Amino acid sequence: MNLFKLAPKRAVRISSLNIATRETANLTNLAHRNFFSSLNKNYYSPLDRKNSLSIFKFTQSRYITNPAVTKIEKFKKLEKEDVDFFGSILPSSSILTTQEYGGKHTTHDLHIHNIAAFTDITGSSNLVLFPTTANQVSQILKYCNEKMIAIVPQGGNTGVLAGGIAVFDEVILSLSKMNKIRSLDKDSGALVCDAGCVLEELDNYVGEFGLTMPIDLGAKGSCHIGGNVSTNAGGIRYLKFGSLHGSVLGLEVVLPDGTIINNLSTLRKDSTGYDIKQLFIGAEGTLGVVTGVSILTAKKPKKLMSLYEDLQNSGTVEDGIVIEGGKVFHYLFINYLINYNSLLRHEKNELEKFKA
Repeated sequence: MNLFKLAPKRAVRISSLNIATRETANLTNLAHRNFFSSLNKNYYSPLDRKNSLSIFKFTQSRYITNPAVTKIEKFKKLEKEDVDFFGSILPSSSILTTQEYGGKHTTHDLHIHNIAAFTDITGSSNLVLFPTTANQVSQILKYCNEKMIAIVPQGGNTGVLAGGIAVFDEVILSLSKMNKIRSLDKDSGALVCDAGCVLEELDNYVGEFGLTMPIDLGAKGSCHIGGNVSTNAGGIRYLKFGSLHGSVLGLEVVLPDGTIINNLSTLRKDSTGYDIKQLFIGAEGTLGVVTGVSILTAKKPKKLMSLYEDLQNSGTVEDGIVIEGGKVFHYLFINYLINYNSLLRHEKNELEKFKA
């Protein structure tokens, strides 16, 4: 099916924000369904994570024949006494572990946290922790640092590069329960929230006050703002608002030794000392765990432009933008829906090469 038969070639449709967003979302969902149905039935779909346990081998099994990739020996194996300590910090409802470590869950229950979207990368973590405050994160990281327990921070788990997946048996630190909005300055547009807030929910919240988030992704219904910051995510509003290096006003970060850096500034310009937050934007949790974000929102546009164009004829897209003289990016968002048919054929060929 050619998605672009739904609109004339090079046609530009301007409609209300809600209608245009809904149309684009429907087309994107349709393309995703066509994508997964066109591939081998054994190919993993994130829409069916719970039933995909038997499809893929653990990532660590790939490394058995590769002596260059092994778990670092200085990291200890998780023990029941470690889980008991975490139980003194968190309630039982915030700890997901197997019966081997005194829990009530199975490996299948942990599977959704052990597999990455759109990949066959699978970890074998036996413990997922769900802190709700920066202080709890601090205690967890301090203990893991002292006991040499490997740990992986995880957000909405929507990344396609599996940065939030345990390669071996690392402890997973999920920030999904840190999802509170702390404050919003309606005049300046400065929003302060927990790192586990879902991007779409934040956009809906600030939208009630005539504002919008400076970032928008296909995974906005699941991804966390902390993960967006930690990966320096771009998205379809990048051309309008630029990188998160410019939109993020401040961060709250917990270092590996448990130290909490509270740099949640709401000032658009702050020249007092080093701009520490820039170190953690795009660091993917390697320097510390982002637990709070202060970000500058923008005025919500009254219109949205959806541009439907064939990926194989990208020159016409550039011509269309030049004709507008740059005004498109100044006043409107652009949803650029590429020709999924040509893209999916390429992805399918690449997948077959990978399997071979």
